[in-house]
Amino acid sequence: MTTAATLLRQARARAGLSQRALARRAGTAQSVIARIEKGQTSPTWETLERLLAAANVDLSAQLESRVVVGSHMLDDVPRILRMTPEQRLEEVKNLSEFFAHARRV
Repeated sequence: MTTAATLLRQARARAGLSQRALARRAGTAQSVIARIEKGQTSPTWETLERLLAAANVDLSAQLESRVVVGSHMLDDVPRILRMTPEQRLEEVKNLSEFFAHARRV
């Protein structure tokens, strides 16, 4: 996973800017840039977007599903496979009712 520190450092280097020059463009202090690049502070999404824009870089994101290895959720698969179709439907019905009531709380 890429960190905000890495993104900012790479964007600043690509733009050929010093921390001071980037800070000036972004309307912030050089120390703010330094703390983010050192990983001492984590900027909000909006702040990171603004700083990267000052380095002429656009920030975009996408969600990707992770492959979960050793998940406890997989422990229930053998039990589910042993169920009859009717038992599976009953389980789904019970879960549906549970979630419907849980939302009302």
